[in-house]
Amino acid sequence: PLTEGIYRTARFQTLVINKSMIYNRYHLLFKTSEVIIIIPLHVHQKLEANMPVYVWKGKNSFGEKRKGELEAPDQAGALAQLKRLRIADPTVKEKPKDLFENIAFFKPKVSGKDIVIFTRQLSTMINAGLPLVQGLEILEKQQENPTFKKALGEIRADVEAGSTLADSMRKKPKVFDNLFTNMIEAGETGGILDTILTRLATFMEKSMALKKKIKGAMTYPTICLAISILILIVILVFVVPVFSKMFADFGSTLPLPTQMVVDMSNFFKSNIIFMIIGIFALIFAVKKFYATEKGKFMIDKGLLHAPVIGMLLRKVAVAKFTRTLSTMLQSGVPILEALQVVAKTAGNKIIENAVFRVGDSIAEGRPLADPLEECGVFPNMVIQMINVGESVGALDAMLEKIADFYDEEVDQAVENLTAMIEPFMMVFLGGMIGGLVVAMYLPIFKIASVV
Repeated sequence: PLTEGIYRTARFQTLVINKSMIYNRYHLLFKTSEVIIIIPLHVHQKLEANMPVYVWKGKNSFGEKRKGELEAPDQAGALAQLKRLRIADPTVKEKPKDLFENIAFFKPKVSGKDIVIFTRQLSTMINAGLPLVQGLEILEKQQENPTFKKALGEIRADVEAGSTLADSMRKKPKVFDNLFTNMIEAGETGGILDTILTRLATFMEKSMALKKKIKGAMTYPTICLAISILILIVILVFVVPVFSKMFADFGSTLPLPTQMVVDMSNFFKSNIIFMIIGIFALIFAVKKFYATEKGKFMIDKGLLHAPVIGMLLRKVAVAKFTRTLSTMLQSGVPILEALQVVAKTAGNKIIENAVFRVGDSIAEGRPLADPLEECGVFPNMVIQMINVGESVGALDAMLEKIADFYDEEVDQAVENLTAMIEPFMMVFLGGMIGGLVVAMYLPIFKIASVV
């Protein structure tokens, strides 16, 4: 037998190691009477990932027709695999690639729900004593989302190559954000990765519930407004012209409301294309403006001070800030680093700037409550509770209590907003349609009164 070591050949760097190392970290390629040729498992998996897929047909040893798919470096390799499987009369051809598989637009996105399920399952596996790489491999195989599956495969390969889980996840910023990776890093450093993963999953579930509440509050008025606009366009473009032609045959002067509706209808019919183009151009311009620092600042400031909706957005901002900071502090992330992440995930430029200023003040040695009060964004009650939490050395617990309180406040605000918007939209929709109908029937009433 050969001694353990490294042996170089024309095509391979050959390692001769003990059997346990082969099974744990390396993949056996083949062996001869003289030497075992092996490569690291993560290298083998990367090679496999780039192999083409072949579709084959043939007969098994019983003469039954069979077909399937397999990966191989080339067609000869595919035929060799089928020969080992005792497939007779095989036909092999390379599987055509999906036209859209490399176009980002057509790739399914990784949802928050996918990440929550992955996080909880990985936490359970690690808590049960399963090795990290094995847990990642299991979750990769059962993942149905191809985008997430590919990301997990690359993360697993990096971890096998010696990278930390946090560093591997940082290479996938579209899947795992800074908050997620920083907490994973804290968990790995402190040896409490399973606890951190559980905490992360809980945090993400509450964050998703908060977003769902906001979307729910805005869905009804948005649908009502869209229906109102659609009805208005249909009436002005298709219904009013019929009445307008009939009124022209009367030869009399139309009442002012009716004349205004007819003029509006003529304007819509003549300029509908330009109006549609103008709406899309306005949306595009607003998005471009919002992408700039100045635009984001102005729009976010306007939203925070908008009537009705502004109060809801401020409560959401407080709940998100306190929940995120609490979760990161409980996970062992240093407060300055946590504030940097919280600022970047605030979702509002005003809140982001305020949190950055808070971080600068804390770096100078000041307590958290003082700069929060100076920024003028957070309510006085929140500042006082944070001050108490700092005084007794339980800031993370106090932040969690504030987050729970403001979650309930958001629930109540959403219910109040919905209760207020529903009757308003009903009155608006009814008034608009009723006004148009009355305006169109005024000439008929006038003629009837003359007769």
